[in-house]
Amino acid sequence: MTLTSFLLIGAFLFICGLACISIRRNALGILMGVELILNAANLNFVACARYLPNFALEGQIFALIVIVLAAGEAAIALAIILNFYNNHNTVDVDRADELKG
Repeated sequence: MTLTSFLLIGAFLFICGLACISIRRNALGILMGVELILNAANLNFVACARYLPNFALEGQIFALIVIVLAAGEAAIALAIILNFYNNHNTVDVDRADELKG
């Protein structure tokens, strides 16, 4: 497999994540779309680290940082979603306009 094939797979994952974010009305579905986008970025970082010698260590470090960022984002987002569900008995993001104040 070449770098181009990995980048194409990463682009496909990114497009799937964007489609999931734009189509879904469920907060958990949107969260899955964000995770797909972050995984696409990780795939690109690791592929570039493998095939570009000047980016070998940086790609691995950036991928590790994105994994830590994704874990923190998922924990905070799930806490917000659970709090919203407790208050409104739904996770429909169209009802979130009530939070504006």
